[in-house]
Amino acid sequence: MECTVSWTGASGTRSGMGFVAETGSGHVLAMDGAVDEARPENGGQNLAPRPMEAVLAGTGACSAYDVVLILKRGRHDVRGCSVRLTTERAKVDPKVFLRIHMHFSVQGRGIPDAAVERAIALSHEKFCSASIMLGKTAEITTSYKLEGV
Repeated sequence: MECTVSWTGASGTRSGMGFVAETGSGHVLAMDGAVDEARPENGGQNLAPRPMEAVLAGTGACSAYDVVLILKRGRHDVRGCSVRLTTERAKVDPKVFLRIHMHFSVQGRGIPDAAVERAIALSHEKFCSASIMLGKTAEITTSYKLEGV
């Protein structure tokens, strides 16, 4: 796996803290910093997610991917899945994630609670590289809501 990240303010008179990541799979992801009124040269333009938001989003997608795949492989009629992630970060640099809570909303027909619980557990214990990696510095908790359709 590879990725090239380039600062978008490196040429001309543009300033700011915007970056574009070009992934090995040929996709592009923009990232930017927050506007810093006190020190504009250190801030971004708030045009894209922050890098740590991208880490969080990737973790959520990784885990939701696993949950859906595990439920489908179990021949469950899964119709939707989303996950809301909330975090607490360290107050001083490096501002790592200290706590991450992942709340899954799973929609489907006739899916037993035990299957959703198992899928979430398998994701966090075995399959989701992102959450397992972040679990080295952060306490990760989960919850879910199962909705029949």
